[in-house]
Amino acid sequence: MLTGVLSLTNMLIYRGKVLATLLGKIIALKNHQGLWRYMANTSWLLAEQVLRIIASLLVGIWVARYLGPEQYGVFNYVLAFTAIFVGFAKLGLDDILVRELVSKPEQRDVFLGTAFWLKVMGAFLVMILVACIVPFTSNDATTNLYIFIIISGLVFQSFEVVGFYFQSQVLAKVVSLCKVIQLLLSSIIKVYLVVTKAELFRFVCVSSFDMFSLAVSYYVAYLTRGNASFFKCFNVEVAKKLLKNSWPLILSSLVVTIYMRIDQIMIKEMLGEYEVGIYAAAVRLSEAFYFIPVLLTSSLFPAILNAKKESKKLYQKRIQRLYAFLVWMAIIIALIMTLLSDWLVTLLYGKEYLPAGKVLVIHVWASVFVFIGVAFYKYLMAENLIKIDFQRTLAGAVANVGLNLILIPKYGLVGAAVATLVAQFIANYMYDFFDKRLHAQLFLKTQAVFLPFRAFK
Repeated sequence: MLTGVLSLTNMLIYRGKVLATLLGKIIALKNHQGLWRYMANTSWLLAEQVLRIIASLLVGIWVARYLGPEQYGVFNYVLAFTAIFVGFAKLGLDDILVRELVSKPEQRDVFLGTAFWLKVMGAFLVMILVACIVPFTSNDATTNLYIFIIISGLVFQSFEVVGFYFQSQVLAKVVSLCKVIQLLLSSIIKVYLVVTKAELFRFVCVSSFDMFSLAVSYYVAYLTRGNASFFKCFNVEVAKKLLKNSWPLILSSLVVTIYMRIDQIMIKEMLGEYEVGIYAAAVRLSEAFYFIPVLLTSSLFPAILNAKKESKKLYQKRIQRLYAFLVWMAIIIALIMTLLSDWLVTLLYGKEYLPAGKVLVIHVWASVFVFIGVAFYKYLMAENLIKIDFQRTLAGAVANVGLNLILIPKYGLVGAAVATLVAQFIANYMYDFFDKRLHAQLFLKTQAVFLPFRAFK
């Protein structure tokens, strides 16, 4: 009897200690202001992206149903073609600018002004480049006009530097509100165009207007926090430094866009505009959740940099947790999309787009490597291994183009989806085998897939 009472007492004491420890950790987390700040920052980004997903489903898919596969194919071909040049116009400055603003906040205006004018020059260089390229394409005059309408809007993307300033200050609320304003304006206009049965030309104009409205929102937001004196700042030495660090990212961004969008361009040339519309419908659903790794890594990038300053162990632990969390989120999403592919395509797009279901079943699994690739990119930035990022994306792009040339003529749209999946695997996982500096990351990635719980011990 006494033994039983003692056992019960010991058990209660043990559980009391466990509960006390747990409560202590909860209280510590509650009092950890930095943690809550990053969580609040992420929540704003998440809210904006969830709203964007809803708008994409309700408005973007409505537009696709209205235009039909062929016109929707033309629209997406134009978007894919122009997307290749967007990365060049950005000059690879985005993450580098955030890094510099975090480490050298006293030079804010110099970095913002220099980056702004570099982006303006980049936009005009892209316009000239596109003007030289389009005469050699098989596009008709109308398609080329659509391309120039969207390309002309790139000059307004220079105002993105304001958004990156807010990001460096962990002020996602401001960035999110600006993007929500732009999203609401764009959605209202698109709904109006569908209701009034507008032609494709007007939808193309909205794509360019989106960049303008976001630029105005950023500018107004920055003015509310002080004067926009950075417009007057341009430092040649800072410009040289930024471009010296960013040129691999310019090429990398170009290569990334190629292996993310070249399939739609090649489908148009090999199969036709109708097939581009079908494929684009599947890709839109497959990529619907790509915002998750982008917003999480963008919001947590300052925290990862700070962890690197504190200790290598903490730094590696945070990266490992990010890998595991993103990989398994992607696997769960891919499983659900695979099971519901045909039903989902028919429900959202209509029977005209039913062939997109077969594409979606394959293409959605590329998200596993995309998710982990976004986190890996942040690691390369933190380690200043920018050239490696270019090399791995180049490998993926070459694989994608080569596989598309082989598989599209033989297997059609399914072949294009397989090419994308294999290319993502090569760029975001297999490449690590061939570089000793990445073997530790390869181990963390593999562990994230097969032993994810170890990351959270």
